[in-house]
Amino acid sequence: MTEAQLTPILCDLDGVVWLSHEPIGGSVEAIAALRAAGHRVLFVTNNSYAKVAQQEETLASLGIPAVGDVLTSSGAAATLLKPGQRVLVAGGPGVVEAVESVGAIVAGRTDDGSSPEAQLKTDANIDAVIVGFHRTFNFESMRRASAAVRAGAILIGTNDDATYPTSTGVIPGGGSILAAIATASGVAPIVAGKPFRPMGELVKRTLKITDLSSCWMVGDRYSTDGAFAKTIGAKFALVSSGVVDRAGAEKLQHEHKFEIVVDDLLGLVKHLGITI
Repeated sequence: MTEAQLTPILCDLDGVVWLSHEPIGGSVEAIAALRAAGHRVLFVTNNSYAKVAQQEETLASLGIPAVGDVLTSSGAAATLLKPGQRVLVAGGPGVVEAVESVGAIVAGRTDDGSSPEAQLKTDANIDAVIVGFHRTFNFESMRRASAAVRAGAILIGTNDDATYPTSTGVIPGGGSILAAIATASGVAPIVAGKPFRPMGELVKRTLKITDLSSCWMVGDRYSTDGAFAKTIGAKFALVSSGVVDRAGAEKLQHEHKFEIVVDDLLGLVKHLGITI
């Protein structure tokens, strides 16, 4: 096995591969070049809303095969559950899928519009509340989720990203929703996605390795992706194709002493000496 085959690339999606599912220039070619050189490319995303197959299909539509190579913050959150636990979901389809995949029970969703009578049944004896990005969050969602937490349910956030990059600018992210529920419940959440350990454990399990020091994490946020690289002991490449510009990225590198700043994924390919 070559050194390249022993060096996985952990790649963020939003701001690195695409913006609002529109590919960033050169990202498709860069991933193909990394794989051709023998690198395992694993997509590690804090996007909790979409189901894994949807993200795989979107990547495939861009020319990036990805079956079995997408890890989400929903999946990381689900590793904190036990089979049979009753879960109240304040998130999207990806959270529901992840909860069910580990044998836990989706007792209800905070945005299901159910009657007060139905809520008395679904919201009773909740073991965990899992919070992720969704556009249907409102006061009633916050009331139901925080009530379950105050009654004893553990509060799990898929991620704590305050914002989410799109092609027209940033929008509030799942972390903003999580902050509202945590404030209303008076309980600090357990956060599963980047930069926290549950996602790191999921990466190790998927790659079947325990030492990630040879890996590269590629992302557009130091606070999330760079800190995750530090958590798992990997090298970090900060791209300026997402939420931070080149000057901002270089300032972060000066402050935090991580490995490289590149314009985009092609920049990492060039840094690794790979010819496209």
